[in-house]
Amino acid sequence: MSIFHKISNWFEDAAYIWRQEIKQVFRDEGVLIFCIIVPLAYPLLYSWIYNNEVVHEVPVVVVDQSHSQLSRQFVRMCDASPDVKIISYAEDLDDAQSLVSRQFVKGIYLIPSDFSTKINRMEQAVISVYCDMSLMLTYKAIYMTSMQVSQAMGAEIQKKVSGNYTDREDAITTRPLDFEDVPAFNPAGGYGNFIIPGVLMLILQQTLVLGIGLAAGTARERNRYSDLVPINRCYSGVYRIICGKALCYLMVYAVMSAWLTMVVPRIFSFISLIQWQDLLALMVPYLLACVFFGMTVSCLVHYRENVMLLMVFISLPLLFMTGVSWPQSNIPGAWQGVSWLFPSTFGVRAFVRMNTMGGVLSDVVSEIRCLWIQAAAYFGFACIVYGVQMRLTRRHAQERLEVLRKKRENRLLLKQKVERS
Repeated sequence: MSIFHKISNWFEDAAYIWRQEIKQVFRDEGVLIFCIIVPLAYPLLYSWIYNNEVVHEVPVVVVDQSHSQLSRQFVRMCDASPDVKIISYAEDLDDAQSLVSRQFVKGIYLIPSDFSTKINRMEQAVISVYCDMSLMLTYKAIYMTSMQVSQAMGAEIQKKVSGNYTDREDAITTRPLDFEDVPAFNPAGGYGNFIIPGVLMLILQQTLVLGIGLAAGTARERNRYSDLVPINRCYSGVYRIICGKALCYLMVYAVMSAWLTMVVPRIFSFISLIQWQDLLALMVPYLLACVFFGMTVSCLVHYRENVMLLMVFISLPLLFMTGVSWPQSNIPGAWQGVSWLFPSTFGVRAFVRMNTMGGVLSDVVSEIRCLWIQAAAYFGFACIVYGVQMRLTRRHAQERLEVLRKKRENRLLLKQKVERS
């Protein structure tokens, strides 16, 4: 056979596998949900939940034991802030704690009885702040509001006792070293811009692995692993099997990745600084690594439910190991080594640096290089495990044919005996 015919057969077989896999994606409800519906709908729901970026009007109870003009001023200024809402007063700390335990409020401001007295004596007064630490966003709102109000009141007191004559002297007295607070890479200081970019990239990997695993689990449950690949036609070319299946998922997720990384952030006005050329250079190795990783994992799945349990179980640890929600420097070395096995680790880090921090391709060269290495490594692993799987499938098929042949021979022998008798 000439080289031209070999190449032609290779492309015909790969195209055949691609067509069968496309049909599987749209016929199997589970694969359709995880590969199409979830990437389209889940990012919208997740982004909509965090679209407010920060929490406002956090309920707080006040224990005012001072009952002075200064204590009431502190309470009014806190209530006037956008982040805190004073909803109740309590007689003592025990009553306030009961409101926190019943989740009516998220924090307590305790103003001691000597608050006004100490200030009038030019002594340092203390206000105690108690916060529900189960949610860091509410803690931040309550604590930062009390700090800002106390600083503002302190500045006014400094102006009154300083004896200055001009506003410039007052400004120097209250703030001798001026500074400007600029939140880098997150101007709103919101949770959405902080976490959503990493989550979007993780969704791509998780749904892709789930879809591939469901398709493989379905074929294995039905004992029809070779449905997509006729043994007598493609067994000798595992590469065309891998390429045909990979082409199917790459085509589907080229659309899904554009939706998640370009459309969704713009719908909810999240930060998006990445250029399309840099995004393309990142997404090609990332999707390849995810596809081949999913195909490798799929050969370990014997039932459809197994892949869902596995990926749901590791989703949260994978988000932590990317270094987005927890500092990468504080992740133990052993867990950092484990994180290198997953494409999401390098994909999320590279995407956040370019999309949120305004980096360029040269800033994430190491992550891009690692993704290409993963793509090549998982392609090799996928070829190995698919080759083993195809050999097992062929052996089982031959065994079934042998059993059927023996049954047919036995029936013929029995029929001959009956005719002779």
